[in-house]
Amino acid sequence: MKQDNDKMDNASNGEGVSEQEPDIISGQECPMCKKNTLTLIESEKDIPYFGKVYLFSMSCSNCKYHKADVESENAGEPCKYSFNVENEEDLKARVIKSSTASVKIGRIGSIEAGIASNGYVTNVEGLLNRLKHQLEVIKETDDDPSSVDTARNHLKKLNRVLWGSESIKIELIDPSGNSAIIHEKAIKSKAK
Repeated sequence: MKQDNDKMDNASNGEGVSEQEPDIISGQECPMCKKNTLTLIESEKDIPYFGKVYLFSMSCSNCKYHKADVESENAGEPCKYSFNVENEEDLKARVIKSSTASVKIGRIGSIEAGIASNGYVTNVEGLLNRLKHQLEVIKETDDDPSSVDTARNHLKKLNRVLWGSESIKIELIDPSGNSAIIHEKAIKSKAK
């Protein structure tokens, strides 16, 4: 089972989140390697100011296939959230991202919706760390020197944001209405 800063792709800190014990089914057939090494996990969380969400994940211990998603009990209209990260306190803002949501992080990069996209509950810091990991992979593995330089520069900016010394704008757009940024400074509008 994949373990990272966002355990089971859930909240990186459990403040204000109530959760029930997850339902776990092991020994299922993996859609990728066809071995009976897939574990399915389903759980519910009650997130203050958002409501109940259902978290689903599947992970294969053989081929490392992983897929996760989050659905709101009360999915709404297509939505867009804008949030300016201006200090270290803003990094704690709760983020609920479904697999249908895309995230734009300043002029640094984006997390696109699609078949390979995962849903998760985290905070802004966890979201930025996901992008940071992607940039580190590009910096270490890309053959194009221009891409490596761009990744290096974006990493510097991202680190300044994570240290609270630089601001950045985050936009979360979800046509399913299953996503949100929970913070008094977050601006919600209808997605176009």
